[in-house]
Amino acid sequence: MNKTDIAAVLTDIGTLLELKGENPFKIRAYQAGARLLEGLEEAEIAQRVEAGTLEEVKGIGEALAQKISELHRTGRLEFYEKLKATVPEGLVEILSIPGLGAKKVRALQEKLGIDTIAKLRAACADGKVAALEGFGEKTQEKILTGIRNREAYGRRHLWVKAQEASAPILAGLRQLADAEQVESCGSLRRRMETVGDLDFLVATTNPAPIVDWFVAMEGVQEVTARGESKASVRLQSGLQADLRLVPPEQFVFALHHLTGSKDHNVQMRHRALARGLSMSEWGLFPADEKHGSTAEAKKHGGAGPKSLKAKTEADLFKALDLPFIPPELREGRGEIEAAEAGQLPRLLEESDIRGVFHNHTTASDGHNTLEEMAAAAEKLGLEYLGIADHSKSSFQARGLDEARLEEQVEQIRKFNAAKKSKTHLFTGTECDILPDGKLDFSKTTLAQLDYVVISVHSSFRQSREDMTKRIVRAMEKEHVTMLGHLTGRLLLEREPYDVDVDQVIDAAIANGVVIELNASPMRLDMDWRHWRKAAEKGLLTSINPDAHRTTQLEYFKLGVGIARKGWLTKEAVVTTKPLAAMKAWLAGRK
Repeated sequence: MNKTDIAAVLTDIGTLLELKGENPFKIRAYQAGARLLEGLEEAEIAQRVEAGTLEEVKGIGEALAQKISELHRTGRLEFYEKLKATVPEGLVEILSIPGLGAKKVRALQEKLGIDTIAKLRAACADGKVAALEGFGEKTQEKILTGIRNREAYGRRHLWVKAQEASAPILAGLRQLADAEQVESCGSLRRRMETVGDLDFLVATTNPAPIVDWFVAMEGVQEVTARGESKASVRLQSGLQADLRLVPPEQFVFALHHLTGSKDHNVQMRHRALARGLSMSEWGLFPADEKHGSTAEAKKHGGAGPKSLKAKTEADLFKALDLPFIPPELREGRGEIEAAEAGQLPRLLEESDIRGVFHNHTTASDGHNTLEEMAAAAEKLGLEYLGIADHSKSSFQARGLDEARLEEQVEQIRKFNAAKKSKTHLFTGTECDILPDGKLDFSKTTLAQLDYVVISVHSSFRQSREDMTKRIVRAMEKEHVTMLGHLTGRLLLEREPYDVDVDQVIDAAIANGVVIELNASPMRLDMDWRHWRKAAEKGLLTSINPDAHRTTQLEYFKLGVGIARKGWLTKEAVVTTKPLAAMKAWLAGRK
């Protein structure tokens, strides 16, 4: 196991011990051990495990050192496995509901016998939770809301999770001898922030072997449907995967249809009809004024006229007097009108990104050191990396006070001066916006930094008016460069707080503040639905991964997908600037 995996196990142990009501000092020892481990280099951990010197690290005692060594050497820990067996799985699930920490979960179990979400829902419905000391009506309602959201969100999955599940299936299908063309479709191809199920399309003249492979592939938990041209399976991840097989001449039409969206497809069919054509997943046919489309006849093997031929989707669009419309834009939100007018934007590409901002290290709640983050950024070919650890009010994230921030600034300056990396580091902070709109650091402190991200991390229940005033007031402060995760949403977990997005956008433009596109797959915030209008007004963005570990730096690629979905071009994204231009731009903002 690497240090990140081991730290995750130690954190889980702390949570499980807390659920069991164990000694607080013992619990904190595991939590602190996880943080300490993340601050060490992988090589140092391996050397200390080999030499048996982990106990020399302050904060790691004999028992913890033995467990870390066992995990590092074997990838498993008997103590952890036995501990998990003593805690009902339902209690860990209940912990995923916002507002319920380990102490409250334990109280629910001890006083009401609640060890599943179903039991918790029933107790809330009966008012039993509200009657418990330390809970009350508001907490009970919040729990019910959390349960409802969990059930609603359970039917969808983060885009990144869907992509991870899709990739090996797509690769496997493409290796099959009988598969002539293969693509994923649906909301995954359109880069929606969440995905309901996976859709795969294959062009073939011999579908049977492909169906056989699909239903028997690794990771299938249940085959829910199987036919000559279709198959559906439920994966172990919980995702449903659907397979469609069509003759090669129908592939382009089926690909466009299955990609969607529904609104886009409806508008395209209307456009086809206006040109005397009937468009469906089966092809593009001459429309019969008397009898309507003959596509159904084609579908069922009837004589009917032949479809217009299309080797690519570009051919299909050309047949309707349109340039190719990228899948990300196909939401029925003006893309057809823009295409007809020759006004489709040249969308941002991953290769346009030169650097990233808003990233965390072990100084706050990150999992890797500053040096490790820089090395990972260099490996990705990034010219610059902006560090932005939390400010002091984010105590739960071990936020930096003024003294620690000053130390980090000096560390970064020395790092750059020593030319330890081809990637330049920018000094920064993710400074909390306090409930009254003030900032967590003074303007004197902020003036030391290359850039400043300001974000809301508390008091999410403020009224729409108060939250909007709070954020606008903060953006008006000196030295503010960027606004972080505008709505505070956590996809499939937490709804955005109530804020007037349009008013915030206008205030950002007026104050020269960038609104980030937070590329964390759980955020993707600001929402893509706002970006086209905002960019037309002149708003700039920075695609920030909000990385808390080295592997998350690549999240900027997810951000590019959302930027494309929001009609953004290279010119609207400040992180397309090369290093010299970025230095000059930041200097001009101070």
